[in-house]
Amino acid sequence: MTQEWQQITIPPEASIRRALEVIDRGRRQIALVVEEGHHLAGTVTDGDIRRGLLRGCDLETPIREVMNPNPVTGLQGEDERIWQRTMQRHSLRHLPILDRRGCIVDLVEFRLPAEPSRSTPVVIMAGGLGTRLRPLTENLPKPLIPVGPRPVLETIIENFADQGFENILLCLNYKGEMIRAHFGDGERFSVRIRYIVEDRRLGTAGALSLLPEPPDEPIIVMNGDLLTKVDFVRLLDFHRRQGFEATMAVREYSHQIPYGVLQIGEDYRIEGLVEKPVERYYVNAGIYVLSPQALQLVPEQKFYDMPSLFQQLMHRGRPVGSFPLRDYWMDIGRLEDLERASEEFSEMFG
Repeated sequence: MTQEWQQITIPPEASIRRALEVIDRGRRQIALVVEEGHHLAGTVTDGDIRRGLLRGCDLETPIREVMNPNPVTGLQGEDERIWQRTMQRHSLRHLPILDRRGCIVDLVEFRLPAEPSRSTPVVIMAGGLGTRLRPLTENLPKPLIPVGPRPVLETIIENFADQGFENILLCLNYKGEMIRAHFGDGERFSVRIRYIVEDRRLGTAGALSLLPEPPDEPIIVMNGDLLTKVDFVRLLDFHRRQGFEATMAVREYSHQIPYGVLQIGEDYRIEGLVEKPVERYYVNAGIYVLSPQALQLVPEQKFYDMPSLFQQLMHRGRPVGSFPLRDYWMDIGRLEDLERASEEFSEMFG
């Protein structure tokens, strides 16, 4: 048990404004309303406050007027499986745990049931030079650059492990020995890590010709400088259901032109004018699913980029597709993006 829940407690006479500050600071979307001795008087969420404001309350209204005075709770001494089952049955994200006097002793968070183990090979491209991140990459490979409390590649691997993917292959080149020394065989991350070492740069797809064995199922390939919350199980299921040989995760990118854009005819007549239009594109997100048939087109130990593979597949009339990525995604390839990712890390991955 921890005492972190004490940071999100407020007395019943606290204002709605104060409750919002505590909820925002605690980043748990809940505040605990307590009386003397940490006796639980109620709980309050963003939803409780929104409903109170719609009833006519204002930001200075005491929180007792909008709190839930009868929240679902757990009992000290119960098995945690009971707490998790209670939260699942009531669609709760948090459960206050009370002692026999009704005082809080802990706040438990809901955890999804453990993912089943998945044999799908995951190939992470971790051999880049990181030229745009110099001088940070002069003595450290880009995948080991810290974002938040740990290297970016560690967050990537933990994300795969959390979703049940255990078969990880890291493609190494620049300062690869440092990456190997950090991750070892992957046991401490609950995965099995193997290494593919490029003796020369082979591009974002060329290293796939060095796989230790030809896969008999689709594989996931991902750049090693991405922070994302993508659901890889959903991506893999999408690829299979659509019947694609190759699937590229894509992000929508919009750009506003800061001027009025004219459509001009052959006789110089203005035929249309759009003021500051927004243009939208889909861009490559650096995450792919490739079926064994697609991998057969990768040349042996030659420089070969992933866009070239997709273009070759399309040229041959093979089915390729895109997966719209709406989850959090950040490429840390530039210093300004690295700084932004560091600022957002605790909110997205804390």
